[in-house]
Amino acid sequence: MALAVAVCLAGHIEADLALTGKLPPGLLVHALSLGALAGAAHLAVRRFAPYADPLILPLGVFLTGFGLVLLDRLDISYKAAHSAKGDYQKLPAAPSQLMWVFLSVAAAIALIVLVKHHRFFQRYVYLLMAGALILLAAPVASPSDSFGAKRWIRLFGLSFEPDEFVKVAITIFFAGYLMASRDALALAGRKIWGMTLPRGRHAGPVLAIWVVSLLVLIFERDLGTSLIFFGVFIVMLYVATERTSWVVLGLLMAVGGAAVVGTVEPHVHGRVEAWLHPLDYYKPVHDQAISEQPAEALFSLGTGHLTGTGLGSGRPWLIGFAGRSDFIFTTIGEELGLAGVTAVLLVYVLLIQRGLRTAVGLTDPFGKLLATGLSAALALQIFVVVGGVSGLVPLTGKALPFLAAGGSSLLANWLMVALLIKLSDSSGRTALEPALPSPEPLPARAAPPASGPTPAGPASAGPTPAEAPTDPAPAAPGSADPSAPTELRPAYGHAPAAPQPAAPQHGHTPAAAPHYGYPPNPATG
Repeated sequence: MALAVAVCLAGHIEADLALTGKLPPGLLVHALSLGALAGAAHLAVRRFAPYADPLILPLGVFLTGFGLVLLDRLDISYKAAHSAKGDYQKLPAAPSQLMWVFLSVAAAIALIVLVKHHRFFQRYVYLLMAGALILLAAPVASPSDSFGAKRWIRLFGLSFEPDEFVKVAITIFFAGYLMASRDALALAGRKIWGMTLPRGRHAGPVLAIWVVSLLVLIFERDLGTSLIFFGVFIVMLYVATERTSWVVLGLLMAVGGAAVVGTVEPHVHGRVEAWLHPLDYYKPVHDQAISEQPAEALFSLGTGHLTGTGLGSGRPWLIGFAGRSDFIFTTIGEELGLAGVTAVLLVYVLLIQRGLRTAVGLTDPFGKLLATGLSAALALQIFVVVGGVSGLVPLTGKALPFLAAGGSSLLANWLMVALLIKLSDSSGRTALEPALPSPEPLPARAAPPASGPTPAGPASAGPTPAEAPTDPAPAAPGSADPSAPTELRPAYGHAPAAPQPAAPQHGHTPAAAPHYGYPPNPATG
């Protein structure tokens, strides 16, 4: 955590020195605020999630702090370049983002403190799904769009993107639904071309999710949300059923639906054309749907070469509103080069890997699917943003998690971090708590009294009750008690079971063979 805060402060100082030749104003207040916020989150995790993965929180802090560095660096350049123009780009984005950082981390701390176990959300999966669908459809009623898409809801002068919260809520619903229906979805179906396809009645949920994602793509013209929405479901469906046919079917449906909508919908068609022919913008006659940003992003990334121009020494502000969109990634590529891009992407990969590692360590199906879904949602969003800026896929307009300006995105991503912390805490408890050593020597346990009268004298052959071996009570079928005694770890407060005698050979029965776990029967000896 200290390293994450120190690197962000060093970047903040370096960028201001390169741009203004002076230390950033309010450096001490900024350092104390960021350090106090990170420390409060760390103490909350240590107190209420002590078994959580120790890397998830520092990775989130580093990405958030580095995003503030990039936004502050862009604000200085935008203020100088647009001061005479009088447009909105001269307005700083870093102060409002800093406010959202405090709100987002506070919300994550509240979730960690108030939610005792991740299975709390399992009770409200259908309620969350209903709320998510309402939020998802709300932007359709907006009278105007922003930058060609309808993703924002405006209330009382404020705007937010509901799809960022829908991403989390729908992942929780998918986890609850697939946990209850995975047996039906895993049933074998008809074999076509060497691939076993699901039965028609079991493919209904996939078709429903596919239709909803297409409706989002058509009415809201939001390619990124549609891809993430459908992609997360397919990933979680594969994890739940372990059937490759679901993945193949999902990819075919996604490509087919995107191809149809990309041909019919003008805004999506323009994104596809700009992806296929980014330099056509500079032709005297070109498709008006093609913008200059895809070509400018390629120029910016190409300028960075291997090590970049240096933080604060490039010209990423030449791309309009880069700090407020997915094009903030070009700032990293131009000023930190391929080395910086690789480092930032590896931080993302490490955060996703810790989420998947949490999923592997969990024993309950709901938690396993939820951790997988949250990790997949983060991975898909990073893929569509970085792929769109670098020209691998069409532009989607989604915000780069933790780095780009946007309160809705930052708040939703910190809620995902808090959920992963709670999930990893449950995983850590399962792995570590049963291995705790016994604090004191184990006293011997007396055997239960015999159910009937025990004859006195030599007729009562066999071990006395104190010598009779005892077995622990059998566990319920299908249960896995991590504290159950084993040969290497006896139950606390109980003596380990005595070794069982060898089986009789050649028809001879030992004279004092006990009935395991019970005193000998006085009638038979």
